[in-house]
Amino acid sequence: MSLTAPWLLVPGVLVVAALAVAATMTARRRRAALAAAGVDAAAGRRGPQLGIWLSLIGIAVLTFAAAGPAASVPVSRAAGTVIVAVDVSNSMGATDVTPTRLDAAKKAAAAFVAAQPDSVDVGVVAFQDGALTTHQPSADHAAAEAAIDRLKVTGGTSLAEAILTSLSAITGRTVRLGADGSAPDLGYWSSATIVLFSDGEDGGAGANAGTSGSGGSTGGGGAGGGDAGGGDAAGATEAAAGAAQAAGVHVETVGVGTTAGATVEVDGYRLHTALDEDTLKAIAQTTGGSYHPASQASELDGVASAIDLRRTTQHEDLPLAGAFTAFAVLLLAAGAVPTILRTGRVA
Repeated sequence: MSLTAPWLLVPGVLVVAALAVAATMTARRRRAALAAAGVDAAAGRRGPQLGIWLSLIGIAVLTFAAAGPAASVPVSRAAGTVIVAVDVSNSMGATDVTPTRLDAAKKAAAAFVAAQPDSVDVGVVAFQDGALTTHQPSADHAAAEAAIDRLKVTGGTSLAEAILTSLSAITGRTVRLGADGSAPDLGYWSSATIVLFSDGEDGGAGANAGTSGSGGSTGGGGAGGGDAGGGDAAGATEAAAGAAQAAGVHVETVGVGTTAGATVEVDGYRLHTALDEDTLKAIAQTTGGSYHPASQASELDGVASAIDLRRTTQHEDLPLAGAFTAFAVLLLAAGAVPTILRTGRVA
């Protein structure tokens, strides 16, 4: 049990203690006066004394109710998980989409998160040549939108890292490819989906080096496909997509940019970058997902309906102030009964 305003107990306890002391001293003086008059002090006094103490207990309970007691109770809910993975590589700074690819991706991703029902926990992964979970999956969609809004352009691109780090956020364990490119057994997570926003240019093979879940390099590694090792990157991405498919996790890909492309400046070099739809379509096809151009990202609103919801249990605070207040009123009423019966007056 917890209290939302525990400081209210201090004045409440002082008041109850003062009333208890006053009631005790008054009772003692009354008994002394009756004894001096030769009257049996104990005769007929149990009712009024009981009423006084019931009233004091009622005040004490009312004080406790004012402190805002709440009990932590397990609550079961049907929930699914969606990881929003956003490409923040240098190529996402291209302006072939207004104002930039990253801004367009952030806008589409935020709109997607806002459209999700309460039954879906949303997490956010930012990826370049490494990847980082910037918001763990939760029902706090506003926090997920804030995490998306904070994303900035930096580094190269590794689609494999995006998928593996998203799987790490889903499963709660670090997911890496083996030295031979083999994928680990993750179990079956049909209650989860990855929505990946990217221009599809894949230049990083960091997943083979076992760097999934790390922040990755933040230096200039070229614009998207400008990194070396493109063949290794393709193999790592294919293996990562295979791991998602084996785990029952669909990857919905969203292409950001144009096939005509644009030029970006990275570390003093001007590099051409263009949307690679084929790579994004291959990822989606391997995992059982679908490819969507960013202009049609609204089609993703139906993603939640395709998720197999799982039963989860989480603890929520159940306010108890009302119950304690009702109990206090009953005690105060019970305490007033002896006085009414003895005097025949309510006040």
